[in-house]
Amino acid sequence: MSGELKTGEAIPSVRSLAKSLHISILTVQKAYSTLQKDGFIETTAGKGCYVSAQNQDFYLEEQQKKIEENFAEAVEIARSSGIKLDKLTYPFV
Repeated sequence: MSGELKTGEAIPSVRSLAKSLHISILTVQKAYSTLQKDGFIETTAGKGCYVSAQNQDFYLEEQQKKIEENFAEAVEIARSSGIKLDKLTYPFV
């Protein structure tokens, strides 16, 4: 998400990453599987794993969910405290 890896950029193979980090191949396989399931990487048989173009969309969607949850909590606190919703403003917007 920091932009360090670009869309389409190859990531290390499971074996090479496991070897460089001195961890089990199974651990890397599980991590890569999770990254693929979440849309952060794409795997092409015989070619390797690459950074997915959809990862930014997934990340933004997750961040929006967090914002909505926090906003709903703020609205509930305001209601239970008797603060009118039109009084809710954020000083940096």
